[in-house]
Amino acid sequence: MADEASIVDTGNNTQSYQSPVEQRLLETLVPVNALTVDHLNTLLRDCSVEIVLSGQPLFECGDYDNKHVYLLSGEVKLTNNDGEETAVMAENPEARYPLAHHQPRRNSAIAVTDCSLIRFDSDKLDSMLAWDQASNYIMLDIASQRDLDEDADWMLTLLKSNLFYKVPPMNIRDILNKFTPEYFVTGDTVIRQGELGECCYYIKEGIAGVYQSVDDKSSPALVAELGVGRCFGEDALVNETVRNATIEMHSNGVLMKLNKQDFFLLLKPPAVDHISFVDAVSSEQEDCVWIDVRTQDEFEKGHKQDAINMPLNLLKLKSRMLNKDQRHIVYCNSGRRSDAAAYLLGQEGFKIASLSNGVAGCSIYEQQQFETHA
Repeated sequence: MADEASIVDTGNNTQSYQSPVEQRLLETLVPVNALTVDHLNTLLRDCSVEIVLSGQPLFECGDYDNKHVYLLSGEVKLTNNDGEETAVMAENPEARYPLAHHQPRRNSAIAVTDCSLIRFDSDKLDSMLAWDQASNYIMLDIASQRDLDEDADWMLTLLKSNLFYKVPPMNIRDILNKFTPEYFVTGDTVIRQGELGECCYYIKEGIAGVYQSVDDKSSPALVAELGVGRCFGEDALVNETVRNATIEMHSNGVLMKLNKQDFFLLLKPPAVDHISFVDAVSSEQEDCVWIDVRTQDEFEKGHKQDAINMPLNLLKLKSRMLNKDQRHIVYCNSGRRSDAAAYLLGQEGFKIASLSNGVAGCSIYEQQQFETHA
């Protein structure tokens, strides 16, 4: 590990050492362990394990760093504004959760021993969680509809990829609806190198060859073959760019096409009913059912009294227990997962609102209502 480590500035006038992440270290971290492999690998691209020396700070009280910080080895001391100290050791169950995770920070953290830790961008992690769990809701919906049997395979494969994770999770079902089938025969050119891209394709049936020319004078050479479940041309959705390769069909096939204009429409989140914490706990809402759509591990760490846990990824199944005549309030940490839940359940006829900006959007006093019933 020492040979691969590098020294980095932590921003606190100290230095720590970074080394590559071993994925096995992440298997118990909450809620990182709820991510699919594709999204976990995407999250890890910009992360590495930090080796922090004894006496160095991890963060200061009052910091707003928008990071999930996990202790992988060693011991850390947390100190709040009242001077109260808490020791956290990596071997304790508490270390499965991000260290003192409130923004702004309510504690300072200092390494008692040499420690290893990892920091994840909170927004990126939360976005991927929302996508993963909302896509699972749609996957269960697809699996229950017998008339979609013919399309189920390509739809489920697409949802397992990280190609569209920047699309608001409420729009996942619309992604599938925006793809249209196009039919090709052997030898057809689908896209040509140098042309301006305006769409992407997903291979539902068939095999396609990827050809590239090093310059305008040379003939295109075969560099790869793409089979069922592969997507190509996706750069055109987010960039004004020309195609960097020619795609030619090596067999008859069916390609699902998504136009750039339709992709941009997918980036706009649909309207969702929101409610503030103050209004949610008012006497007018006292008969509402509170639903925590976070993972079971997150729920067990702390939740609102009397809330029921229906993780977003299981909501399609568990929603059968809900009464459509009753009003419901859903919440999560940031509002992303609860917004998705409110939208998806609203489409099925439920009376539902999402807690505005989730628990993180509440005052410190209000946040405590979600921390005292673990």
